[in-house]
Amino acid sequence: MRAIKAGRVPAEPDGTIDQAKADAAWERSTDPGRSKARPKAPSEKLRPIAEAAVGSVRETLKEQGLPAGGSVTFVQARTAHEIAKAHLARLRLQRMKGELIDRARTTAMVFRLAREERDTWINWPARVAALMASELGVEAHAMQKALETHVRAHLAELTEVKPEFR
Repeated sequence: MRAIKAGRVPAEPDGTIDQAKADAAWERSTDPGRSKARPKAPSEKLRPIAEAAVGSVRETLKEQGLPAGGSVTFVQARTAHEIAKAHLARLRLQRMKGELIDRARTTAMVFRLAREERDTWINWPARVAALMASELGVEAHAMQKALETHVRAHLAELTEVKPEFR
């Protein structure tokens, strides 16, 4: 009766149990690693499995092209767990080999480099305005103001560009 309520054994529409279906369902939902299951006290009840955990198992199986429909069996959950462990091991190995980088550190570095680039451009008109003014025969101050205006406008345009991350 508890196995039917827990969903480990299917009941027929008339309430009877098909022995072959029950044995197959029991086999799918039983941990094969436990050959001797300890008897449960009558006070122990099966705890419901969080839907997030079941969803995670289904998602992991689907990512690997494995069937994940209907109720999740113990074997499917174990498979998903082993897949997740393999993924974690691969990520650790890639990090140790230097193939993966820290996202926060990389973001900070890109931010610093972009700020240095911006600061260089903001200071550029003051460095070149006098040279350009003498080449063109115009007033240095007017040239610097014009360059600063255009450089700042260009930098403002660049801040509107949003990079796509994949």
